[in-house]
Amino acid sequence: MREQLDRWIGVGSIVAVAVVPTVLVLMPLTKDEPAGTTGQPGASPAAGGVEGPASPTPTDGPVPPVPAGRNSGTLPDIDTPRTGQGGGGRSSSPAKPSGYNVPADNGARITAVKWSGKTRADVSISSPALGSTQKVRVLVPRTWSTSSTRTWPTVYAFHGGNDTYISWTRSTDIAKVAAAYDVLVAMPEGLNGSYADWHNGGRGGTPKWETFHTQEVRQLLERNFRAGAARAAMGISSGAQGAMTYAARHPGMYKYAAAYSGVLSMLSPGIPALLLFINTRAGQNANDIWGDPVRDRANWAAHDPATLAGNLRGTGVYVSSGNGSAGPLDKGGHAPWDIRYLSESQVERTNRDFVARARAAGVPVTSDFYGRGSHTWGYWKREMHENWPTIMRAIGARKL
Repeated sequence: MREQLDRWIGVGSIVAVAVVPTVLVLMPLTKDEPAGTTGQPGASPAAGGVEGPASPTPTDGPVPPVPAGRNSGTLPDIDTPRTGQGGGGRSSSPAKPSGYNVPADNGARITAVKWSGKTRADVSISSPALGSTQKVRVLVPRTWSTSSTRTWPTVYAFHGGNDTYISWTRSTDIAKVAAAYDVLVAMPEGLNGSYADWHNGGRGGTPKWETFHTQEVRQLLERNFRAGAARAAMGISSGAQGAMTYAARHPGMYKYAAAYSGVLSMLSPGIPALLLFINTRAGQNANDIWGDPVRDRANWAAHDPATLAGNLRGTGVYVSSGNGSAGPLDKGGHAPWDIRYLSESQVERTNRDFVARARAAGVPVTSDFYGRGSHTWGYWKREMHENWPTIMRAIGARKL
C-alpha cells in the first residue's frame, strides 16, 4: 500500500491523508448525537465525522428481492394513499390506488408502497441496475394525488455514506420544511455505493447506483407518483458529491444542485488516496468503484464534479462546508483530531477547489464557507433551512 500511495499522491502527502481514514474506520458512533452524521463517497463515511447505522433496521432497511411475478395484478402489498384530489384540499375518502404498475425503461418496477400517514410513503423498487430491491422514502404535499393530471416539482435528497434512505427524516425536520411547499421529496437508498455505476475493472455491471437514481427512481416516480420534470438534487457528505456529480453528468436534468459538505474535487492532491482508503474494507476492492486513479484517471475525471464543472452552466449551484474546527453546533469533549473535524477540513479544501473551477468555467456558484464547524448533521440541517426557499424558487414550488 505504501508503494501505491507514493505513486498516487507523492511521499510528502502520505501521512496527512492516511491519518484521516485510519481514525475513521475505528470511530464509533457517539451516544450523544443522532445516528447518521457524516460520510463521504464509499463503503465507510468519507473523510470523517460520525455516520449513521452501518446496517438498516429490519423495518427501515432494504428489503429482499421480490419474487418474479410479484408486481403483476393488483399488487396486494401496496397500501392505498389517503390523499385528496390533486390541485387542492383533501377528500374524506381515499384516492383510488393506481397500482403503481408502470415500469422504468429497463424493467425496474415498484413492488411495494407502504404509507405512514397521509404524506409519507416507503417505496420498494426491484432494480435491474442493482440486482436487488431497494427503497425510496417519498414525501408528498397535501395537494397530491395519484389520480391528478398535474405533476409536482421534485427534490431528490441523497444521504451520506454508511447511512440509509431514512436519514433525512431521522436527522432533520425535512418533512415539516417540505410540508410548507407544493413539492414532492424523494430520498432514495444509496448504501455505500459512492453514487456511481461501478467500474469493476472495466467490466461494468452491478452495482449501478447512478442508473438506479437518475433513471430507475426518476422514471418510476414520474410515471407512478406524478413527480415532475422541475427537479433539484441535494445531499450531505457523499450524497452531496452524488448530487453535484449527477447534475454535472446529466446537464439539464436538475434545475438546482445543493451540496452540503461533499467531496467536490476528487482529483485534488491527496484526495484519491483518501477515497481509496475509505472504500477499502473486507471483501471489497476500492478500485472497483472508479478504477485505479492513475491507470483509470479518465474515469475518475468523468465522475469528478470539479472536472465537470462547466456542464453546470444553467443549473443553480450551492456549496457549503465548515473549516473543521469546533463550532457553535458542536458539543464539547472532542479532541481537535476527532474525525468530524479532520474530515471537514479536507472537505472544505475540495469545495474551494470546486468553486474556483466552476467560476473559471463561467458557472455562478453560491458558496457558504461558514468557518467553524464539523462534519455533522447540525450544520447540514441549518444549511437546508437557509437554502430551501432558494431551491423552491428554482423549481417553481409554491408555498402552501
